[in-house]
Amino acid sequence: MVRGARWARGLLLLLIVLGLLYAGLVLGESRFIYFPARTLTATPADAGLEFVDVEVRSHDGVRLHGWWVPGRIESPTLLWFHGNAGNLGDRVGLLRLLHEELGLGIFMVDYRGYGRSEGKPSEDGLYADARAALDAAQEHTAAGSDGVVVYGQSLGAAVAVELASARRLRGVVLEAAFTSIPDMARQHYAFLPVGPLLRTSFDSESRIAEIDAPLLMLHGENDDIVPIEMGRQVFAAAEAPKEFRAIPGAGHNDVYLRTEFVTALKSFLDTL
Repeated sequence: MVRGARWARGLLLLLIVLGLLYAGLVLGESRFIYFPARTLTATPADAGLEFVDVEVRSHDGVRLHGWWVPGRIESPTLLWFHGNAGNLGDRVGLLRLLHEELGLGIFMVDYRGYGRSEGKPSEDGLYADARAALDAAQEHTAAGSDGVVVYGQSLGAAVAVELASARRLRGVVLEAAFTSIPDMARQHYAFLPVGPLLRTSFDSESRIAEIDAPLLMLHGENDDIVPIEMGRQVFAAAEAPKEFRAIPGAGHNDVYLRTEFVTALKSFLDTL
């Protein structure tokens, strides 16, 4: 009887711990989805690049901070949406690589709640930020939307999919795209059935078929955050013209360091 009582207390304690974790995931889901940093650790000047600090007003009035780095060629312009953690300052190395290898003008904006941008991140908020960023990129480059190629990495891929489903673009590049946030929750919190209760969706799989622009998808073969099988699932739902490039040896954050990355991107831009 004593042993049974101890087992029951242990089971009750486990259920309480799991219940608290479950409640934390559901009620405070934004803390498990967004990982912004406020301090910019670098600017394009640290990479020897000329740039313009830009202020963008999102359509709901939130002030966003971004950078415009003019390119050696006039068109197209690359509108970059970064991944989840950190801010623009953590992407300076990538910015230099893109500028040197492609010669494109690059427009980058921190989402609300990231870097010097106001507000707090949310799904609808990030979508609004993307639309404002596209408008600002067009203003700075004097180009129509058909002169803009959108590039989104991880969380930025979901933002890019939503934008491209509603606005006409010259091309779309997605890196480490995931199917949806509930699917990601099942991937990383498989022991808790939180997926059906999450309010945040970022459902790229169901939305990507609405994109009416050439599509390139890149994915690290060793990605342990967004499995490559999930990227292939998103790709299968997209309409042609489309291309999927698996990057050998790459994980989630080092795709741009592989020579195959630049080769694939150059080839895709040439087709445009």
